[in-house]
Amino acid sequence: MRLSTLTKVAAVVAAVVLTATACGGSSPESGDGPPVADAPTFEAGTTMARLAEAGALRVGTKFDQPGFGLQGLDGTPTGFDVEIAKIIAAGLGIAPDGITYTEAPSALREEVLETDRVDIVAATYTINDARKERISFAGPYYEAGQTLMIRSDYTAVTDKESLRASGARVCTVAGSTPEAQIAEFIDPSQLTTFDVYSKCADALRTNQVDVVTTDNVILTGFVADSEGAFKLTGESFTQEPYGIGITKGDVAFCEFINTTLQAAAADGSYAEAWESTAGEISGEPAPELPAAAACS
Repeated sequence: MRLSTLTKVAAVVAAVVLTATACGGSSPESGDGPPVADAPTFEAGTTMARLAEAGALRVGTKFDQPGFGLQGLDGTPTGFDVEIAKIIAAGLGIAPDGITYTEAPSALREEVLETDRVDIVAATYTINDARKERISFAGPYYEAGQTLMIRSDYTAVTDKESLRASGARVCTVAGSTPEAQIAEFIDPSQLTTFDVYSKCADALRTNQVDVVTTDNVILTGFVADSEGAFKLTGESFTQEPYGIGITKGDVAFCEFINTTLQAAAADGSYAEAWESTAGEISGEPAPELPAAAACS
């Protein structure tokens, strides 16, 4: 992106924040998202202009992860990823009722973007080089770390180093970063994979596996919902920067998202998003927004 274009994007986002504050703009339902920008304008031909004109944003997210993306009884997902999507939508002038959600399990996150089923993916989506061959990322907006979840009465595993010797049956999601990273510490015969983490949690509860591994914040949600049946063990052993997946090469949209997230960190919307979702489960204070990576 040329510097002049980036400057225009930043100016638009700043104006959006000021306008929404001055006019008292908000989502249709109180407390259901950040203040929505009042008729923002964008350069013709950009993704931002198209979405703002349509008044709609299609979001891919997880449906099975407490605190980040969990589908409720009414069919609408809730969680930190969902609130981050609302922040992006608000910067485009789109209220929460203008967002539609598509389930985006780990193995399908690139596909739903490449087949134009969604406009963004906010789904505990670790930024890595392999994925950047197919899509682009805005952010990161959060950094997690992989760890282990076990039944509370299980003692054979205390950390990743004890996995192979114990012969523990380990579960994670196929096509995920945790699947690739746990391979160093187990034999192939120890691994079971599913398409979603809730199936791993069910298998742990019914003693079909001994360990579930993925990012700490995801597992914290399952622990909180387990009524004492599960616990975490060992320290986190990776760094997992979560990004917003977008169509490959859409630099202008990437820069807009980054600037929107920075504005949300400044005005408190980012902290509120955390505190009402993952922070409520984990008890951890709102993190600092990580520095944005270069868009490409």
